[in-house]
Parts: sequence; C-alpha cells; structure tokens
Amino acid sequence: MTLRVHPDDIVRESLSLLLSKHPNWERIRLGAVAEILNGFAFKSDQFNSRGEGMPLIRIRDVGRSSTHTWYSGEFDKHYVVHAGDLLVGMDGEFRSARWPGPPALLNQRVCRITVNRTDIFSGRFLAFVLPGYLQEIQRRTSSLTVRHLSSRTLAEIPLPLPPRVEQERIVAAIEEQFSRLDTAEMLLQGARRRVDRMRASALAAVTPADCKWKTLGEIAEIVGGVTKDSKRQSDPSFVEMPYLRVANVQRGYLDLREVTTIRVPPEKAKALRLEPGDILFNEGGDRDKLGRGWIWQGEIDDCIHQNHVFRARLLTEAADPKFISLHGNTFGQQWFEKMGKQTTNLASINLKTLKSFPVPDLPVEEQHRIVAEVERRLTILESLSAAIDHALRRSGQLRRAILERAFTGKLVPQDPSDELAGILIERIVAKRRIESPRRRQSTRKTLSR
Repeated sequence: MTLRVHPDDIVRESLSLLLSKHPNWERIRLGAVAEILNGFAFKSDQFNSRGEGMPLIRIRDVGRSSTHTWYSGEFDKHYVVHAGDLLVGMDGEFRSARWPGPPALLNQRVCRITVNRTDIFSGRFLAFVLPGYLQEIQRRTSSLTVRHLSSRTLAEIPLPLPPRVEQERIVAAIEEQFSRLDTAEMLLQGARRRVDRMRASALAAVTPADCKWKTLGEIAEIVGGVTKDSKRQSDPSFVEMPYLRVANVQRGYLDLREVTTIRVPPEKAKALRLEPGDILFNEGGDRDKLGRGWIWQGEIDDCIHQNHVFRARLLTEAADPKFISLHGNTFGQQWFEKMGKQTTNLASINLKTLKSFPVPDLPVEEQHRIVAEVERRLTILESLSAAIDHALRRSGQLRRAILERAFTGKLVPQDPSDELAGILIERIVAKRRIESPRRRQSTRKTLSR
C-alpha cells in the first residue's frame, strides 16, 4: 500500500519544524521548486558484489558513503547520481541524505530531488529542512507494518519559504554550528575508542600469562538446554516455563528485556532449572559469538534455557563463576573461534568441545582478587563511557534545537530590506506573463500552490 499524507496534517501536527509560521515567510510545495526522480527497477540478475559495472544505490545505501552492490547491465544516463545529489529512501525508515560517493545508479524505491527553481529556493536549505518532514511522516505512520512513501506525497510537502537571501544566512548559520558539533563529536568518538582499548586491556588481565590449566569439564557439570517440541506444546501435562535464548545471553551480560516462555515436561523443567552461579555459554551463531555468555544470578524465578545455550554448574567451591565467565569471554573468544565448527551459515561448538575448554588452575582467593580488580577498572570505564554517551546524546539534541530555531525564524536576525518570497514570486509571474502570455496560467498555478 502506498502512503498518502495530506500536507495540512503535516503542518498541523509537526512538532519539530512547524511549531510556528513566521509572519514574513510564505509556504511552497516541494514539487513547485524541485524535480523528483524515482529510481529504476534494475534487473537483479545483473547485480554483483565484485565491483563490476556501476555502483547501484539501493534503499539501504541512503546515508552511507558507498554501496555494496554493482550493476553490470545497460542503463539510461538519466538515472546516474553524482556526488552532492539529495536522495530519499522511500520504504521503511524514511530518510534523506546527500550522496557523497562516486557516480552511481538510482535503484527503485530511492528518489533524487533536484531543486530547479534556485531563484526561489536553495538546495542547501532543502537538505536541512527535509529530514524533519520525513521524521514527522515516519512518526505518524509508525503503526503501519509496511510503510511506503510516494513521490506524490513528497511533492505535496509544504516547505517554509523565507526570502532567498535569508535562506542562505540560515544555511550558513546551521553549517557553522554543526561544524562545531562535528568537531566535538569527533573528539568524543576518539575518547570512546580509547575507553574500548582500556576495557580490552582490563579484561586481558583475567588470564595470567603463565599458569597451570584444567578443563571446564573437570570442574563443572555441563548440560544443553531444552529443544522446543511444537507438536507437544498443547500437552496438558506440560508446564510453562520462562527460558533463555541465544539473544538473551550476551558477552558479559544478560539481556532480559524480552524473555519468552516454553511448555516442557515437568521432569525436564526440574532438570534444567537455572540456579544462581550457573555459567552460561552460547552454542552457536556468527563465529565471533561462539561461547559468549555470563552468570545467572536468579533474576527470574523458575527459568530454564534452550538447547542452543549450555549451562555449566561448578562442582567445587575452589572456582569463582565470574572468573570462569570472564575468562570465557576474553581468552575463550579466540579459543572458541578456533575450535568451533562452521556450516554454510552458522558456526557452533558442541558439548565435547565445551568440556575441553581450558581454564586457569588458580587458588580461589587469586580468582576473587582478579575479578575484583577487573570489576573496579570496568566500573570506572563504564562511568567514562556513560559520560561520552550522554555528551553524544546532548549533541544530537543541540542539532535538533538548532534546526528548530532555524526553521521558525529564530536562528538568524531578520533583515527588513530582504525581498519577501511572496513579492519575488509575483515578480517572476509578472515577468513570465510579459514574456509568454500563454504560460501565464500554468506558471501562476505552479508557483502559488
């Protein structure tokens, strides 16, 4: 289904760009100042990832600097996009961005917007103002399962129309402010990379360079989880239990935001019930995710685990579960990658491999000391990371505030000598009336709508 959005609804409900209408500003339809070119349905049997032919801009590439798809067939030059062209993704998450890459082809469900009335409207101004409208349309259609944006809807967007010279002042002010934010964000991203390196260094200290070793199977009982039997889910003798999936078991933490349930035989529920201190390891997935896991601390009553999650329950008090799990997430990451089996799409480890996983044979007091020191360092680094995240969010808020002020006429001072947009339009219409009387009616309709 194609989305139809009436422009009056956008004006009335917009929260970001249309909070007020400046008394000296007109409004004008996007279609009256710009050409909207829909992409072409290129044949997928001529797509490739080898770099043969022309780069092909698909909807996922809007906002990126490159594409991972090339097209090796014939094409019309009309659909060639160049650096600086403004693109809009028309499905799913509506977004716009200038294309920064090399000449590329415009695929279907992506459109190019080219301002063709530069005497009235600035293309640079449009690049800043358009995303807010797309976000508003996105917000208002968030309940739809499938969202499609039509070029007709884009053409009806009622853009704010300041005087032409004021548009340039607004763009210059936005770019100046955004440049400062870009510099600040670049420094914050550099700080985040340093924090990540420090975190890796702290975790590397878990496993001593020179120590004796045991296998996990020598110190723990290791079992696989329950396999879902869809045919017996309605069995009245089964009991319903919450259970952990691979998605719940992350590297160094448990993600319990969404825990589903499963019906299992009572004896299976009893055998697989998790206890505080159980160490969890994932069986499979992408190769770099093999063996990832963390400690179960009794967060949910009567919880079990699926067959793709292994549970290791220590048989001795001479081992610290957190130490074993930290070791599994650091030293173990490369070990599991090396020992895992690879199929066409997935990698996996089996019970035998996990039992043979080597763990340091250290006094439990030394394990406690290492865990405490690692947690101390990680706590400091998490505080730094949280501060960086807060600063980046604040930067995003500042960008939105700058745009809001820009498009409500509050970012730059007004100049009474600026020619109002309405007067400019009337002057253009009058000039064309003299030059070509037969075009008078169509020109007036186009510019005044």
